[in-house]
Amino acid sequence: MSAKIVRRGRQVGLGLLQHACGMDPGENLETCLKAAERAAKDGAQVICTQELFRSQYFCQAEKHESFGLAESIPGPSTEAFQRLARRRKVVVVASLFERRAAGLYHNTAVVIDADGTVLGLYRKMHIPDDPLFYEKFYFTPGDTGFRSWNTRHGRIGVLICWDQWYPEAARLTALAGAEVLFYPTAIGWHPSEKAEHGVNQHGAWETIQRAHAVANGCYVAAVNRVGLERPEGGDGLEFWGQSFVAGTSGQVLAKASVGGAENLLVTVDLARVDETRTHWPFLRDRRIDAYGDITRRYRD
Repeated sequence: MSAKIVRRGRQVGLGLLQHACGMDPGENLETCLKAAERAAKDGAQVICTQELFRSQYFCQAEKHESFGLAESIPGPSTEAFQRLARRRKVVVVASLFERRAAGLYHNTAVVIDADGTVLGLYRKMHIPDDPLFYEKFYFTPGDTGFRSWNTRHGRIGVLICWDQWYPEAARLTALAGAEVLFYPTAIGWHPSEKAEHGVNQHGAWETIQRAHAVANGCYVAAVNRVGLERPEGGDGLEFWGQSFVAGTSGQVLAKASVGGAENLLVTVDLARVDETRTHWPFLRDRRIDAYGDITRRYRD
């Protein structure tokens, strides 16, 4: 489901693609491309996929054969989205399992401008290792640093999933000029923990990202998947959906459903970034002379 976008002034239409993923990578790519086409038709100008949309979340187990899901960048998925971007004149952020070289793999987002040009890559910097989230087995930590890109439809930054919990990552991306922070995501509940911890887990996830919007006076767009995935059997993971966009004061502008596939289409006014940062001048009042210890692991 989706709704038409109406724009005025510096308003830009964001399209967040939330859906379930099956076992076939080709079918998942087709599902995502069709969703992107619908979003563009309905007025989205910047479209973002969920994290690792081409497969189910394979990091639930450490299996060498799962490296076969990776692809080069540019490669088949990049080229498909380049064609779509060029045809529809939209910016695309696509999250991919990147095979950089033999034995060197990243969790990567490719940023494609509205003429089909690849503007650059962001490689996930913070790599988790938790039960059913065994990403350190697969992904080399990113080496791109925290970046932003001038696109036809605004200056955007990209961070990926586990990066969401780190205010340093959001701050540095905002300081690079980002007006919108995109977070392709794959996060969900362990079914056995949902009753006891589910509300607090989801609340923390949403709150920390809304806080990034407040602290940096920018928009935040988090794109999550839905569905129960059990590629290795057992209880699996129940992805909680609820993709959302937060405004420059941290308010939730729109939120997708818990379990449904949908395009979340949201109009944002990029002029609000300057207005908010002027009225809440956090960037002005930062004490950069006093933050040296932030580069230490811990202050004993």
